[in-house]
Amino acid sequence: MSDPAPLDIFIVAGEESGDVLGAGLMAELKVLHAGGVRFRGVGGARMQAQGLVPLFPMEDITAMGFAQVIGGLPRILRRMSETAQAIIAQLPDIVVMVDAPDFTHRVARKVRARLPKLPIVKYVAPTVWVWRPGRAKAMAPDFDRVLALLPFEPEAMHTLGGPLTTYVGHPLLGELATLRPSAEEAARRAAVPPVLLVLPGSRRAELARLGATFGEVLARLTAEVPDVELVLPTLPGRRAQVEEMVGSWPVKPRIIVEDEEKRAAFRVARAALAASGTVTLELALAGVPTVAAYRVPWLEGRIAPFFIRVKTAILPNLILDEPAMPEYLQWHIDPPAMAEQLARLIAGGAEREAQLSAFARLDAVMGEGGDPPSRRAARAVLETLAQRRAVN
Repeated sequence: MSDPAPLDIFIVAGEESGDVLGAGLMAELKVLHAGGVRFRGVGGARMQAQGLVPLFPMEDITAMGFAQVIGGLPRILRRMSETAQAIIAQLPDIVVMVDAPDFTHRVARKVRARLPKLPIVKYVAPTVWVWRPGRAKAMAPDFDRVLALLPFEPEAMHTLGGPLTTYVGHPLLGELATLRPSAEEAARRAAVPPVLLVLPGSRRAELARLGATFGEVLARLTAEVPDVELVLPTLPGRRAQVEEMVGSWPVKPRIIVEDEEKRAAFRVARAALAASGTVTLELALAGVPTVAAYRVPWLEGRIAPFFIRVKTAILPNLILDEPAMPEYLQWHIDPPAMAEQLARLIAGGAEREAQLSAFARLDAVMGEGGDPPSRRAARAVLETLAQRRAVN
């Protein structure tokens, strides 16, 4: 039997996290499809290293703040139209839209209106389970399948009338070997002085909102537990802001920016103080008991309760459906209580063991083992293409 024909896949990512996911997916598609794969679309350096022929720089559609969105709107709208037209003008075998819902969903709608039989896959489910649930139903006509990173998302999408959704796994599942300690590192985790990770966020606004609070928590903690090693991992581009932030703290953590240093710190950390976000799942998978906190702007905090559909902002708690990791959010941020809780987590006892027991269940709930998430995602893309071809 001859090899299958080469595939032409149009793939779009609009931000760094999507570039990582897209590159992993592309690598696995090349392995799984014996006939070869051609990639074109939009993506960053990682996707281009996997063979993507870019339509334009990914940075053209990356907008992080309100002012940036408004200022860049004409360019973003132009790129949206160019992306849709590129797909329509040269028909690919399948389209994959990676995250960036404000951009990719609009492109998918334009393409589906002109090419109703072209299979379109969305990689990363939008957070319809948090807010704007109507997005699920709105997606249904435009996507053949959604690939979800979190295990509860397929049911949530189904309940809300969204497209067929397949759980493929969070990319952190492919990094467990770099997150979990060796025997020597586990011994360091239990030794003195204990290592405490300080993770106040990676965005400028997060650091500004949480910096003073984290400084107060650490001052109170070190007054009670003076023999503790504080380590603050951050991004290279945030180092100057972080150094300025900790300059006013009464105790100064060691700042690290290299990814391997960060991973090594996770493997030896006794506990952590962290901003809500993906890092809380990273910590849970690494087996690091954590106190989490988050604060949004005042107006957001006032209106959020009317729109938010979940009771927790912490990913491990959402996945486990239990309050495994303590969280202090918005009006309930309490530095004295947070410091006391961290001291107990460092010392050991029932609270520490309860967190560790809950974290141990994550592997089973998230389906760790077998194919890595990127391989599962690639299989789902090829399966979607085969199913579309069978009915067209």
